[in-house]
Amino acid sequence: MSTARDVAYDCVMAVSTEGAYANLLMPTLLERARLEGRDAGFATELAYGTLRMRGLYDAIIERAAGRDPRDLDPEVRVAVWLGTHQHLAMRVPPHAAVNETVDQVRRERGVGASKFANAVMRRVTERDAAEWMEAVGTTLATRHSHPAWVVEELEAALAADGHDGEVAALLESDNSPARVTLVARPGLIDREELIQQAGGEAGEYSPYAVVLPGGRPGDLEAVAEGTAAVQDEGSQVVAAALAAVQPIEPGERWLDLCSGPGGKAALLGALAADGAATLDAVELHPHRAALVRQSTRAVPEGVVTVHTGDGTTYGESGAYDRIVLDAPCSGLGALRRRPESRWRRQPEDLPELVALQKALLANAERLLAPGGVLAYITCSPVLAETREIVAGSTLRQRDAREAVAGVTGTEPRMWGEGPHVQLWTHIHGTDAMFLALLEKPLA
Repeated sequence: MSTARDVAYDCVMAVSTEGAYANLLMPTLLERARLEGRDAGFATELAYGTLRMRGLYDAIIERAAGRDPRDLDPEVRVAVWLGTHQHLAMRVPPHAAVNETVDQVRRERGVGASKFANAVMRRVTERDAAEWMEAVGTTLATRHSHPAWVVEELEAALAADGHDGEVAALLESDNSPARVTLVARPGLIDREELIQQAGGEAGEYSPYAVVLPGGRPGDLEAVAEGTAAVQDEGSQVVAAALAAVQPIEPGERWLDLCSGPGGKAALLGALAADGAATLDAVELHPHRAALVRQSTRAVPEGVVTVHTGDGTTYGESGAYDRIVLDAPCSGLGALRRRPESRWRRQPEDLPELVALQKALLANAERLLAPGGVLAYITCSPVLAETREIVAGSTLRQRDAREAVAGVTGTEPRMWGEGPHVQLWTHIHGTDAMFLALLEKPLA
């Protein structure tokens, strides 16, 4: 049994049975096992790929085992998921996928369970991926391993944004590992310097983005110092759009109303420092507020002030010239990076999230000064969390395409029909971020 497979097993078990987050747990497991290079890459792909594709694998296992996979012991189900992914997606020889699965189940659940796993895996390895897809992949949800309700929400959002018929491409992009992208925080490190240090290349859209070929970004000096950090390029663009929407006047007060874990606060703080503005960063949870302080540690002293508070009630009316509200959401725009989230979210989660988004936006509107601009952002394209929230705003929408074009050096028409901007994973290679810019009249 390989150490890499054991690490993947521990990760998937913790995510599936204990509510762990793969992106937070995996680095710790790799370090504990002292895995680097190809072994670390193998373990990560095995765990993340299994978590993404478990819906498809359950359909295959049900056919191979003749029983509902949910009735299996968790240890058996996870081990067979891993073996199925090895066989269908990682070019592991069939006998190795069978043997490693059987050995793992024997260690975890004993000889009897291992005999069952052996029988199931032998049936799984009788067919290749194309043959299994033909046998069980009767729906988009099964073929692309997404819950049916998620497929429906994404399909509706695509159609509303002029991309009807593209849902299969979006689902496929959700199942492709995201590239590691860094942000070179302006005024703290030059992008060219970060490219030299990291061995990466410039991003396509953000003037601060550096795409890495691989490796461990935490080992870079700039990341250790806080002058750079891992941040999706789409996240960089929508945050920077708030700074680009109009010239910055010295002394402006900015607010990040839901700032944890601090990526957007650090980028905005760097931009605020350059424009002689200041930023208040508010976070409800103390442990996440601590992450914001850590993230903004390289921003010049006195620019960013972190507060622990409730974004639905925080602050004095009319106190801020620019506000970013990166609202808590379903996260269905970042399924590449959070492979387990598609299975954790349920349709009944949406009403509670929507109510929170409306409450946060209402308070942000109160806090905005006349003439000020509010960026409403979600990492979700779901209509109930995006267009429908903004439609209830009392403020006037500005054309976000112009601000995004200013950040990216492109033409506004490239970003849809407006006035909002919706990024798409299969089109832009970023998380599916939504941005609306709302302005409070001067009088």
